[in-house]
Amino acid sequence: MNSISTTPSKSATEWTGAHTDEAASLIGDARSRIDALDDRIIGLVQERMAVSAVIQEARITSGGRRVNLAREMEVLSHYSDAVGKPGTALAMTLLELCRGRV
Repeated sequence: MNSISTTPSKSATEWTGAHTDEAASLIGDARSRIDALDDRIIGLVQERMAVSAVIQEARITSGGRRVNLAREMEVLSHYSDAVGKPGTALAMTLLELCRGRV
């Protein structure tokens, strides 16, 4: 896991921006959890890229196009419905990462 750690010269409250030790502890614990979640998300994105490459290879080998725009619109809609407007930008980033890897 790629956790971000405090530097020895900073106190926990300085590192977190909190004004109490209790808040600094809560923030530190939550940041550790976010770091772990980010590692999982990165792993899932890498897995999605690999699966997308398999799909693209099969489509191209069968004479189809590398990108299926109708499917991409479904993905955009799915993310937008689930996360709201920022979901569209997130989906666009994922689609961009997954295109043309064949």
